[in-house]
Amino acid sequence: MGRTMAIVEREMRRFRRSPFLIVMSMIFPLAQLVVLGYAFGGNVKHLKLAIVDQDHGLPAVRVKELASAVSSGAKTIDLYDYADQGVAIAALRKGDVNGVLTIPPDYSRRALAKHEPRVALISDNTDNFVSATLAGTMTSMVASLNMSPIPTRVEGAPALDVVEVYPYVPYIQYLLPGSITMSIFMMVMIGGGIIFIDDKARGLHEGYLVTPITKLELIAGFNISGTIKAVLAGVAIMIMGSFIAGVPDPLNAMRLLRLTVVVTFTAFALVSMMFMLMARMSDPLMPRAMFGLLNTVLYFPSGAVYPQQGFPGWMKGIAAVDPFTYAVHAFKSLVLKNTGFDAIAGDLLYLFIFSMVTMVVAVALFKRTL
Repeated sequence: MGRTMAIVEREMRRFRRSPFLIVMSMIFPLAQLVVLGYAFGGNVKHLKLAIVDQDHGLPAVRVKELASAVSSGAKTIDLYDYADQGVAIAALRKGDVNGVLTIPPDYSRRALAKHEPRVALISDNTDNFVSATLAGTMTSMVASLNMSPIPTRVEGAPALDVVEVYPYVPYIQYLLPGSITMSIFMMVMIGGGIIFIDDKARGLHEGYLVTPITKLELIAGFNISGTIKAVLAGVAIMIMGSFIAGVPDPLNAMRLLRLTVVVTFTAFALVSMMFMLMARMSDPLMPRAMFGLLNTVLYFPSGAVYPQQGFPGWMKGIAAVDPFTYAVHAFKSLVLKNTGFDAIAGDLLYLFIFSMVTMVVAVALFKRTL
């Protein structure tokens, strides 16, 4: 462990002597957060809508039939039946569903009495795209229900009440989780990968190879130092970005603690991936060429700027294995919803497993000789 920490100390001393590098790794994510205001096109589909039928009358069945028709036709929503509204809302807060359509117990009675029957859509408004799509789809469905030729005994114009679980989320706040992840990635590439390859190109790396240090100790030292650098950048962007984006109570101690944990897991995962990709590289131009490709392939499919429900199948496949996806989801849960560890446990588990796998592969690929 002493030899590993010696590498960490050397890398951190170099990092401290490069203030310009530190500043540049933070400017781009902040500029991206401020400038990038709108998402990309694409029709959002397969949103998960929970239906809670508390009435079970004929008019309520009609509502469910129309929702099923929308699900089968436009594929905008996928329906999930829930017997209990509390369970459905808990699933909404955890991200298992995107909205909850509630048919109240007095719906049929009001419909039969022609006394303003209403249904309610409870939406997760931390994602404005999904929330707006659900509201628009359900509004159209209710309008269609009003216009449908139905027997006189069940007439009555139903209306839709949209209930937002969270306060209004500006798009700049929606982008903040992706910007935090991007700042970590930039520090990993600039402060870790590029410096590592430059050392090899200059012959400095040969000094490690004549010491008794093992491959595992060498990779662990680089990973730990790279993680520390990325955590410093991620925490700084997390705090500054929260103030810029207007996140409520940005200095909440428990939320900062949870966010720091996610930053650490994300940093170690990306550092491990970077060393896996660069274990056999020696050309200093390669990491610079890879930066743009990795940025595109990892950042945009993660859902940082547009919901993944609007992606084609091949992009969803990339998103399923992309560590950015799980980091962005965890940051969204904490920054936008202020949830606990239970909502991000799956994200942390994936990032941990991803880190272990990529680090093992990096050690196996690393050549102990010239």
